[in-house]
Amino acid sequence: MSFSLTTPQVRSRTKTVTRRLGWLTLKPGELVQAVVRGQGLRKGERVEKLAVIRVTHVRREPLCRLTDDVGYGAAEVGLEGFRPHSVYLWPPAAFVAMFCATHAGCTPASLVTRIQFVYVERAP
Repeated sequence: MSFSLTTPQVRSRTKTVTRRLGWLTLKPGELVQAVVRGQGLRKGERVEKLAVIRVTHVRREPLCRLTDDVGYGAAEVGLEGFRPHSVYLWPPAAFVAMFCATHAGCTPASLVTRIQFVYVERAP
């Protein structure tokens, strides 16, 4: 699973939730290799491993839930690694705008897969 947009948050272990447009068959308990980038590598480039993560919870929800439910949105943005008192502090509306801008065809009304996880081990 690629974390190219949130690599610093994964390296610092401040990110424990991620949202994806796909990953519809992911189940709790599955182990996933977190990488910086898994596709679009140039010739000679290698995948940079970040960590192994264990999925603890998976559900589908509209992305706009982050802005519709203010308390929920602020907490969720924190779990995404954009926490208060850090250089990565974003309000929920800014997070939703960034997500939509970086995912083709995504709108705030899009259903996304919310994936919660724990870190199992650091990558070599």
